[in-house]
Amino acid sequence: MSDSFDLIVIGSGPGGYVCAVRAAQLGMKVACVEKRETLGGTCLNIGCIPSKALLHSSENFDEIAHKFADHGIQVEGVKLDLARMQARKGEVVSANVKGVEFLFRKNKITWLKGAGKITAPGKVEVAGTTYETKNIVIATGSDSIPLRGVEVDEKRIVTSTGALELESVPKHLVVIGGGVIGLELGSVWRRLGAEVTVIEFLDRILPGMDNEVAKQFERVLTKQGFKFKLGHKVTGATKTDNGVSLSVEPAKGGEAQAIEADVVLVAIGRRPYTDGLGLDTVGVALDERGRVKTDQHFATNVPGIYAIGDVIAGPMLAHKAEDEGVAVAEILAGQHGHVNYGAIPGIVYTWPEVAAVGETEEELKARGQAYRVGKFPFTANGRARAMGDVDGFVKILADKATDRVLGAHILGPDAGHLIAEMVTAIEFGASAEDVGRICHAHPTLSEAVKEAALAVDGRPIHM
Repeated sequence: MSDSFDLIVIGSGPGGYVCAVRAAQLGMKVACVEKRETLGGTCLNIGCIPSKALLHSSENFDEIAHKFADHGIQVEGVKLDLARMQARKGEVVSANVKGVEFLFRKNKITWLKGAGKITAPGKVEVAGTTYETKNIVIATGSDSIPLRGVEVDEKRIVTSTGALELESVPKHLVVIGGGVIGLELGSVWRRLGAEVTVIEFLDRILPGMDNEVAKQFERVLTKQGFKFKLGHKVTGATKTDNGVSLSVEPAKGGEAQAIEADVVLVAIGRRPYTDGLGLDTVGVALDERGRVKTDQHFATNVPGIYAIGDVIAGPMLAHKAEDEGVAVAEILAGQHGHVNYGAIPGIVYTWPEVAAVGETEEELKARGQAYRVGKFPFTANGRARAMGDVDGFVKILADKATDRVLGAHILGPDAGHLIAEMVTAIEFGASAEDVGRICHAHPTLSEAVKEAALAVDGRPIHM
């Protein structure tokens, strides 16, 4: 038996490392298990951070190549150096993971290198050594859901991992799945010159987001060059000399057709990662979707074992996992940590961005909630016009009787930043009137949020 700890966290992604840091701040002796060579989990290594680096770089390239002329800036001979772009992405990732290593040293957190396995309550085995602990937090995240008949090789048929590492721009990229990951990575390669086709089983993109926003976003992406085959499914993939031939047919049945691609991205969702953790040995219960069952305090059915992040119910978002990491650490310290699941934003980092918090119109209608809607387009916002980014709108949903904000949905420039105001509004129970009466600087994109809030009461100023 080796060292003993107050807490061992299995997984060093956003949920895991944040949990470890907060627990250490609260005076616990903490260890964190990570089998990768670097800390940070999927998000920092092969997910959120590298994808945002490529999104930003590709947007810069697209702006110079196609948008600068509108601003009176003539640029000739623009060339893509994909190797350098990929190298910069690696530098960004490296800086972030080294930042987590620094946090571990600063907070005296022990990094247990290797795959962790729970052998009994209070015991975790890593690389042949068993460690004792008072509590265990499972924060092992998720991985890509496979698609039957489409075998991933991370070269021609890729998950998000392979899509971030392509060494050349595909002539034709087919994305299977019209969700966040597929649209973000599709945007990267579309900007760099690929033809992009998205195949989605449902009759819409971005399932779960407000339908009006999703429809407008589809039109914007189509204008950018995306092609969509909605209401279709991929039933098989055959590798050819030139790439991949996909068999595609209507989701409701019908004649199949072949679609040829250089690269195929499988992005139909993610599933909780629990392989090799020993959960069956210690009796930790899972739900019907393979997620770890927890109560409102993140506790499993086995005393002393907790779980957070993608491995439990709720949106698979890094910031949701981080908040849960803080909450469970505070609960273990005898405090009252909590997460308000009604105030967790979701963002699509394309351009324009899509951001949302709270309920959609479809959800409000389904539960019979009486509500009012306020909308304001970026075409009527002075800063958006100055930027040349006028696609999209702000939409705010408020309780018809009390005016309390129930949801906010933004399609437009910097939507991911703009949504923060509405997250705060929902967290503190603000009304649309409250948001509308706050002074917003001029000229800023945030004025569109103010105007949408005023529009809930039918009195926007600039429309």
